[in-house]
Amino acid sequence: MAETPEIRFTRPYVTGRELDYIREALENGRLAGDGPFTKRCAAWLEAETGAPRALLTHSGTAALEMAVILAGVGPGDEVVMPSFTFVSTANAVVLRGGVPVFVDVRPDTFNLDEALVEAAVTPRTKAIVPVHYAGVGAEMDAILDVAARHGLVVIEDAAQGLLARYRDRPLGGIGHLAAYSFHETKNVTSGEGGALIVNDATLADRAEIVWEKGTNRRQFFRGEVDKYTWVDVGSSFLPGELTAAFLLAQLEAAEAVTAARVAIWTAYHEALAPLEAAGRLRRPVVPAHCAHNGHMYPVLMPDADARTRALAALNAAGYKAVFHYVPLHASPAGRRYGRAAGPLPHTEAAGDRVLRLPLWVGLPETCIGGVRDVLAGLP
Repeated sequence: MAETPEIRFTRPYVTGRELDYIREALENGRLAGDGPFTKRCAAWLEAETGAPRALLTHSGTAALEMAVILAGVGPGDEVVMPSFTFVSTANAVVLRGGVPVFVDVRPDTFNLDEALVEAAVTPRTKAIVPVHYAGVGAEMDAILDVAARHGLVVIEDAAQGLLARYRDRPLGGIGHLAAYSFHETKNVTSGEGGALIVNDATLADRAEIVWEKGTNRRQFFRGEVDKYTWVDVGSSFLPGELTAAFLLAQLEAAEAVTAARVAIWTAYHEALAPLEAAGRLRRPVVPAHCAHNGHMYPVLMPDADARTRALAALNAAGYKAVFHYVPLHASPAGRRYGRAAGPLPHTEAAGDRVLRLPLWVGLPETCIGGVRDVLAGLP
């Protein structure tokens, strides 16, 4: 009897230089945040996005929390966002006393439906947070247009978007602010980690202060003030140098990692085309003006029961597949702290029907055919 394969859903890629850089950081004798490796990572991110300032954080969640502070969100203020996203997108707003206003997603990309955003704007709205689901860009031109008309800040939740592009612009380099994640599940990882990208230069100085626990410490070290002190709200958002050292090795290999993931994504896409033609599932949609980064391969099953059957069959065959978000507007905390701006049928369909397939650098070639065969054999 053939041995059942054991294929994980995700597996972090290691470049081979991480330990060398960690050793160098130890030898430097500088382990707290904002050391040499932190600065090298920030320079890489600034070059990639074209942003005037990139600040490493201890998580993508922390980057979102910083962005909401910089957007001026306070008690009772509203922030428009999709419900089909990770809880951190909404939590960052709730922690400042704000109200997440949930808008439906597009049925094709599962990104914030740009046609519904303006109707959700009220006099209390401070910001819009598009989420680039699966590394596919939200329709940023339309969203930025709404924001400009109403004087709103646009915060890109680009947690999944590193090295993906929208109309040849890097995700994370388009809105006023953006957040990346370097969690273990992301293409480029430091275990935990993130970055705030500051594209609006008028927010850069305050971003540094918020990042440095509300002090003007960075200005002091640049010789711009004669001593540093507490000048604004802030917190301890910095990662340590060991995390930054690990991350630098990952960033240096980011293009190769992205290419490898896109190749696996493409192989899935070709293998599952006959199943889509037969109405067994819907493959992910990437608009022609977007370049994705192979972050994940989500398929849409015909209904919730079909997804349940597919999950059971794939896991029984040794392929670890998973569903995705429970929509935030339907969650206990979402009902308590936020509100839905109208019906969200496409969000609810995605919550019931999205199935994510194993995807990581080094995924055995046989996995793709095996997954296809399991899905093809479903009743």
